[in-house]
Amino acid sequence: MIVPSLSLPQDELRRITGAYCYEERMLFFLLTLRRPGVEVVYLSSAPVDAATVDYYLSFLDDPAEARSRLHMINLGDTGATQLTESLLRRPDLLARIRAALDRTTDAWMVPFIVSEHEERLSALLNLPIYGPASRLASFGSKSGGRTLAEAAGVPVARGFSDLRSLSEVEHAARALNPAARLMVKLNNSYSGLGNAVVTRGDGPLSASPTSFSAPDETWVTFAEKIAERGAVLEEFIEERPLRSPSALAMITPGGSCHVVATHEQILGGQNGDVYKGCVFPAAADYRAEVQECAGRVARALAERGVVGLFGVDFFAIKTDAGYRALLCEINLRLGGTTHPFGAALLTTGASPGGQTGLVSGERPKYYVATDNCASDGLLGRTPADVVKFVNDSGLGFDRDSRTGNVLHLLGAIHRYGKLGFTSIGDSPQEAADLHDRTLRALCESA
Repeated sequence: MIVPSLSLPQDELRRITGAYCYEERMLFFLLTLRRPGVEVVYLSSAPVDAATVDYYLSFLDDPAEARSRLHMINLGDTGATQLTESLLRRPDLLARIRAALDRTTDAWMVPFIVSEHEERLSALLNLPIYGPASRLASFGSKSGGRTLAEAAGVPVARGFSDLRSLSEVEHAARALNPAARLMVKLNNSYSGLGNAVVTRGDGPLSASPTSFSAPDETWVTFAEKIAERGAVLEEFIEERPLRSPSALAMITPGGSCHVVATHEQILGGQNGDVYKGCVFPAAADYRAEVQECAGRVARALAERGVVGLFGVDFFAIKTDAGYRALLCEINLRLGGTTHPFGAALLTTGASPGGQTGLVSGERPKYYVATDNCASDGLLGRTPADVVKFVNDSGLGFDRDSRTGNVLHLLGAIHRYGKLGFTSIGDSPQEAADLHDRTLRALCESA
């Protein structure tokens, strides 16, 4: 049972265009229907367009048979309330889910993130969760991530954790000399939207030149969030270009740990710290270092009882001896690199191995992915329109070569003129060229 509820701080979620459509990023799990006997229950706030479901099933050998094992259940609601929270007030839908689950004795829940709402749903359905218990959520906060990294022997940027007021942040800033620029990060935020970059002045931080990642943030609103959520203060990493690799790791219920993928994050926004997409795999110069550090983090989390898929973000800093990885944050949930990796893995039939970490047949696979392809020319168009356009333009997925594009966020096209896609190639250049051609084609289409 796939539960893509965005159980996250809602003030930041509202800043993302078409946020509720991000529930569709987990639709790649429909590709697990390739295995006979697998059934998928997929929950969503609003109905998923039938053409979008058809699109994902088209990657399978027998779409009609796979559809008989798929149960799409929606709330018929795109309001402000989170999916799982709303579902708990719908006994009719809970009964439908129980009926679908009664068909099997081996079922589990895969949530985007685990909060108390997902845990309550799990208890009502007597369904185990593949994800970290909410009592362990602090390890996914900025302060908790720094503390765990230090325990695991993974270096972090110079800074201070567990700051609970603007005055504590000010005091920490004075102690962090001689850094000219500082980064303040809210404990619980995502996509870089809870960050502020401060250029140190003679007066207090709140009077110093400050660049907030969220466009409508001020020190008044930011101070309120620091008091509510806590924050960390770190030395700003000045190295440019800033290399921001990320690792995707998993911990099984038995405590086995695996680093399944590495990525280069594509960042944008005013401070260059807002997630826009990714490139697979991370650069060879520091891929092994990132894997090693992520493995240490995963083992430390496993010792504390964490299970599930999660992301670990780093800074890669060049030194005379090579590159050094500094932990940036732990995302104790499915992150922005999860759906591209899942789509590439399941469409190509790849397996772990080789120089990239993903091999299909005898060929290593590479990809470039984005969540942020947006154009006014896409407004008003339907998922079926865009799928046909991509396929007719020769940009779709080729099952023989196991290369091409896998689309996602199709539900955001009509109203927001926005979608995402993962461009898969047999070389880094092939993936990058395909990605660039697809961006141009979609943004120029009318």
